[in-house]
Amino acid sequence: MNRYRALARARGVASVAWIAGAFVFLFAPLVVVVGASFDGGNRTFLNFPPQEFSTRWYFQIAPDLFQSLALAVGLGLTTAFLACILGVPAALGLVRAEFRGKAIVAALFRAPLQIPAVVIGVSFLKLYYLIGDVFGLRLVGTLPGLLIAHLFLATPYVIGSVVAVLQRFNLRLEEAALSLGASRIRTFRRVTLPLIMPGVYAGAMYAFLVSFGDVPVSLFLGGPGMQPFAAKIFNLMEYDFDPSLLAISTYIIVGSFASIYFLQRAIGLDQLTRSGGG
Repeated sequence: MNRYRALARARGVASVAWIAGAFVFLFAPLVVVVGASFDGGNRTFLNFPPQEFSTRWYFQIAPDLFQSLALAVGLGLTTAFLACILGVPAALGLVRAEFRGKAIVAALFRAPLQIPAVVIGVSFLKLYYLIGDVFGLRLVGTLPGLLIAHLFLATPYVIGSVVAVLQRFNLRLEEAALSLGASRIRTFRRVTLPLIMPGVYAGAMYAFLVSFGDVPVSLFLGGPGMQPFAAKIFNLMEYDFDPSLLAISTYIIVGSFASIYFLQRAIGLDQLTRSGGG
């Protein structure tokens, strides 16, 4: 009996150690960034733990970094919204419709997930130059140009999330609404859409994150005054290390945790994984 208790205790300790190790692996980089942002020494490298506590770098963040951050947030939110507008009907068509070449269409929708982002950036750059030569329309270094490319990157995530929910959808709920006299539009608005919203929420969240964190495509298609935050940070880190980057990164980390908290309070993470009426 004591042997079994010892084995159970050893398994419990091993499980706790494994979980603690996973949390350390996930959060240690964030702790280093936040801690180093409060070091007040003059330096050109990351200093952790901080040797002298100071908030000086939080007051030396360049205004163009906040502009790039605002651009990235606005671009990400717009990308997420438009990706849902495009992705939800596409997902419904892939699940509900029967047509020749359906597998090929589904593969084409997944293609952006399998093509390296650098290749996508180069492809859009060449396409925009071609459009400029033929139609005189300048898209490189503009917000519409970035938005179109980010939609290409992000829409497959919405499609995949909504398809996963639709595949478990209980069609009898729609049939009941139709049999009670509801039109197809009203049935979609009052029955189908609320039940697939977990997939829409998840897809929108992925779309925002993909857009916000994109570097390769934004490097190729951005321009002066039109460079999202991730690409801006990459360029700055390539030539010099500015400790104020740690400070604004800390703002983003805190904002991300706050967003996750309020999303959990408003929607509930269980809503993001719950089956659509299955």
